[in-house]
Amino acid sequence: MAVNRRRDISPDAFEQLVQQAIADLPPPYAKLMEAIAVMVEEEPPEEVLRDLDLDRGDDLLGLYQGQSLASDSFFRTGGESPPRISIYRGPILRLCESPEEVVREVRDTVVHELGHHVGLDDDDMPY
Repeated sequence: MAVNRRRDISPDAFEQLVQQAIADLPPPYAKLMEAIAVMVEEEPPEEVLRDLDLDRGDDLLGLYQGQSLASDSFFRTGGESPPRISIYRGPILRLCESPEEVVREVRDTVVHELGHHVGLDDDDMPY
């Protein structure tokens, strides 16, 4: 019987993977991340799943919340929360078969959510 090692990734180790994915971004993209709060959460909140009309939390690996740079304006009103990326540990660990897949999926999810920050839709993402 094979042991599923991906579940051995502790919350702290997972958070380090997220930080490493950010650190590995090319400099122009890493600079963009400086203005974004990045949170690691165990599961997507129920209200987020309802808002996105998702039946299961496993369908959501990450979430960008905030104004994209493409729609940003000098004339926008104040009082908005800063951009935020949430990375969901539980769904990523359940999706991946190996620690290497977890590393890859964390990186891909960070890049995907950063894509939303610059104004890309899901259909425009490179993966």
